[in-house]
Amino acid sequence: MKAVLISIGDELLIGQVINSNAAFIGQQLTSIGIEVLQILAVADDRKAITDALDFSLKNADLAILTGGLGPTKDDITKKVFCDFFDDRLVENKELLSKLRRFFEEKLQIRMTEINEQQAYLPSRATLLENKYGTASGMWMRKENTDFISLPGVPFEMKELMRTEVIPRLQERYALPFIVHKTMLVYGIGESLIAEKIEDVEEALPEFMSLSYLPNLGRVRLRLTARGENEKALITEIDKRIDIIAQRLGTHYIGLEGVAEIERLIVEQAQTKQLTIASAESFTGGGIAKRLTSIAGASKVFKGSVVAYNTSIKESLLNVDSKLIEQHSVVSKEVAEAMANGLREKMQCDIAIATTGNAGPSKGDSDAEVGTAVIAISTENGCESHVFYLGNHRTRIAEKAINKGLELLYAEILNNADINL
Repeated sequence: MKAVLISIGDELLIGQVINSNAAFIGQQLTSIGIEVLQILAVADDRKAITDALDFSLKNADLAILTGGLGPTKDDITKKVFCDFFDDRLVENKELLSKLRRFFEEKLQIRMTEINEQQAYLPSRATLLENKYGTASGMWMRKENTDFISLPGVPFEMKELMRTEVIPRLQERYALPFIVHKTMLVYGIGESLIAEKIEDVEEALPEFMSLSYLPNLGRVRLRLTARGENEKALITEIDKRIDIIAQRLGTHYIGLEGVAEIERLIVEQAQTKQLTIASAESFTGGGIAKRLTSIAGASKVFKGSVVAYNTSIKESLLNVDSKLIEQHSVVSKEVAEAMANGLREKMQCDIAIATTGNAGPSKGDSDAEVGTAVIAISTENGCESHVFYLGNHRTRIAEKAINKGLELLYAEILNNADINL
């Protein structure tokens, strides 16, 4: 099956809201073997929505719409549905009763006449009950295409996808399998990866494809296979992953969703009973944020100092002002002093420190814009690394965060004797 996703709302077109709904729906459909053909974002406009419906009718087996189901005048999806399906809106008395209870018991506010309009649906629509809001989902069919309309509120849409849409699609159709596995690769660019695995890529069977997804210091390699036998597809993908992993060596850290580098850091630190802390300047706490996003990080991560200003490096991390004057705030010497000062203050096993110049001006530093210095301190000593990461402020910081996590993970793996 091929699907078109239609996201309705002016807010999507002017950049006020990011279209996260389409990403979620795409993931859900792919997981059950439905291929997303196209994603359309359209205005709250009758013709724009109708054109998207016409496109779906001609090109897809399934169309899923989000948005435009509210009670206000700019929410016109139900009216467009009626025109498109030559239908009319009728009151669903059972739904009206549920809405009244929802307002009285959960919202504890008076239900207005405008809200009562939510109980009106196209007469031939199959209702998809929304347990978390007032806008019900609708399922209709025209010719050979199913049309499903869902509310645009993300948590309402997600619940309907999980409990109503996906189970019904699986029940109605014999769907093939689409298997994705994404390898996480750090410290090597996509061109070098392509060179190392060129023969593997050229020998892929017709039912399998490989995609490169580079992003700020790491590359994701996504292997996709389509077919009728899920176990066979997984086996074939795993064979290629093993071969590619051997070619890439330590640059490959694991599979996305299982082996994000911050997750591996926390897990390995727990296993080895190591504690970690970070002192961050131009990365602004980015390393700490990534680590603390992992459940259980509190067992290993002691804390972070965001020493953005030079004076904080001196007062909180005991960096000697003369060292800064002599070598500049962005230097190996200062990064090492930050890491050593932090490890002493936090009483941790591993301290990582970042200092750099993300631009647009040099600030307190003599280093060129794009320079990043990362130091790691342990009881065995302190080591620092200098990187040149381009001239885009946001990209410099994100690349440095990824590089810092990469170095931190390598330190945990290579220093098994720390604290043991």
